[in-house]
Amino acid sequence: MKTIKVFISSVQGEFADERKMLYDYLSSDSLLSRFFEPFIFEKLPAVSRKANNVFSKEVENTDIYLGLFGKEYGSQDTKGVSPTDYEFNAALKFDKTVLVFLSDCLLKDRHLKMQKLIKKAEQFVVRKTFNSLVELKSTVY
Repeated sequence: MKTIKVFISSVQGEFADERKMLYDYLSSDSLLSRFFEPFIFEKLPAVSRKANNVFSKEVENTDIYLGLFGKEYGSQDTKGVSPTDYEFNAALKFDKTVLVFLSDCLLKDRHLKMQKLIKKAEQFVVRKTFNSLVELKSTVY
């Protein structure tokens, strides 16, 4: 039986609890763990490779990209692009199944570049909002 790899993405620092909850849920549930293998960067050992190369390879080797988008856009490289944006673009490039979950907050409270990333995502995927860990867990299920 093939295990479906799930790449769980969000801006570093934002949704740390949600990412960990989803990771634990998918990897410890007696039924879901038989079918899904979650990935979060927090579980990756320290390596001497550039983060962009690591996430790109991880997204390429995954089946589902699960993005948690909130208020923050994240740290930006010299091109002004955040890792979350790169991860989302890699998921599209590698033709992955893409699921995007938005925190329930006002548009005006979101970083301008996150607003743009959400608009971009809306062209490719159906998104869903969430208010809490419990609601997110239920929606992902």
